[in-house]
Amino acid sequence: MSILEVKGITKAFGGVKALDDVSVKVEENTLMGIIGPNGSGKTTLVNTITGFVRPDHGSVVFKGKDVIGLTPYRITNMGIGRAFQMVKPFFHLPAYKNIVVPLASPRVRASSGGRFGDKDAVALDVLEEVGFERDSSVPYKAASVLPHGYLKRLELARLLALKSEIFILDELFSGLSIAEVTSIIPIIEKILLDGKTVIMVEHRLKELFRIADKVIVLNYGKKIKEGPPKEILEDEEVKKAYLGVEV
Repeated sequence: MSILEVKGITKAFGGVKALDDVSVKVEENTLMGIIGPNGSGKTTLVNTITGFVRPDHGSVVFKGKDVIGLTPYRITNMGIGRAFQMVKPFFHLPAYKNIVVPLASPRVRASSGGRFGDKDAVALDVLEEVGFERDSSVPYKAASVLPHGYLKRLELARLLALKSEIFILDELFSGLSIAEVTSIIPIIEKILLDGKTVIMVEHRLKELFRIADKVIVLNYGKKIKEGPPKEILEDEEVKKAYLGVEV
């Protein structure tokens, strides 16, 4: 069953088509990868889904409702959460206080009837889910001093705290070591086991293809291929446009 449908999205910037009639269905409780060369339209597609860019044509339907024209915060409160490639925490706040902020969101207040108990304790629980050592000093450190790997985990924790139904992860693996990526993959798998849906824009193809159910390939704003990872790897047009020697 589709939880999100992108239908015929077209967006031009100054005469250059960043997206050209792109359509895709995202099935509930699956992981869809989005790949393509730089400038292929990946970020514009994500920005369109999350309300940061309004397309010239087309629609984005989430659970039967077209979200085009809605502000990013309204889309977030509907259940589409986004983690940015360039991490954007509240740098001056401790890590756990970064999680208290989404716990106070309208979406979470509505789901809990406005009664959530001790938000600090809940925030620590969420951080523990993404690999923060609860009994260490790390959750209490300012985000500004956290290593990059922890900041990426903090992005995931914020989406968990928001009770997002769709997790859009924009190059989550960027800047991480192989060991760090390996340790984060089980967290993503657990998110899927909990019934959530994940969309990943990613350049780390080997790692993405380990966990993706479906991959779409963009090139010059067009969707050139869609299918399971093995099929994508074997496609000659994809090899020519993007994968090259990595295949």
